[in-house]
Amino acid sequence: MSKELNLLDEVDLVLNPKKMLDARYLVYVVLSIVFVGVVLFPKIYIQQQIYFKSRDISKLKGEYDTLKEENILISTSVESIRFKNQIFDTIF
Repeated sequence: MSKELNLLDEVDLVLNPKKMLDARYLVYVVLSIVFVGVVLFPKIYIQQQIYFKSRDISKLKGEYDTLKEENILISTSVESIRFKNQIFDTIF
């Protein structure tokens, strides 16, 4: 029985060789992860910075439009007051 088991173990080793995970494999995996990180980090960082800048620009654009409308309203009000002043000055 033990001869048969030994023979089966040897056949198993030939048909399905055991793959050992050694330090070299670990180094390749770590280097691959570092390489992917180095390649992808700048892209992610730049996309994030573009997103935040565009958000700030959108906020400033909204404030600019609001101030522009307020300026138009105030200019209209000033013109109206100036016109009333000129009319009242000529009457009195």
